[in-house]
Amino acid sequence: MADTMAEARAKMIARRFGGKAGAKTGGKGSVRRKKKTVHKTATSDDKKIGATLKKLGCSDIPGIEEVNIFNKNGTVVHFKHGVKLTASTGANTYVVTGKGEEKQLQDLMPGIMPHLGPDLMRQMQAGGMGGGGGGGGG
Repeated sequence: MADTMAEARAKMIARRFGGKAGAKTGGKGSVRRKKKTVHKTATSDDKKIGATLKKLGCSDIPGIEEVNIFNKNGTVVHFKHGVKLTASTGANTYVVTGKGEEKQLQDLMPGIMPHLGPDLMRQMQAGGMGGGGGGGGG
């Protein structure tokens, strides 16, 4: 009985997944697809995002060449080329679109000094950023 079951299973797998010429997907005798799939495009997503930002009252800010987002762990998300900044200061919402790269603060160091705020400058002077070693774990 186990042999017949194994043979039947092997036949079914061969027929379903292309083991023989009898396996087919589509054509005469196959089940008709009930609904046509609609493929989304990137432009439709952009339009939806734009409509949502418009509802929030966001507006484009012209003249922005680069954006840096500072993380607490010492890394910086750096947007350089093709960056677009949209903001709604009333809703405290800022949207940065573009290709961002996560870098260490030291990698951007000479050119980023004018962009650092007073809190970040104090942390750097105290040695809290980047290389090392404050607290011990115990």
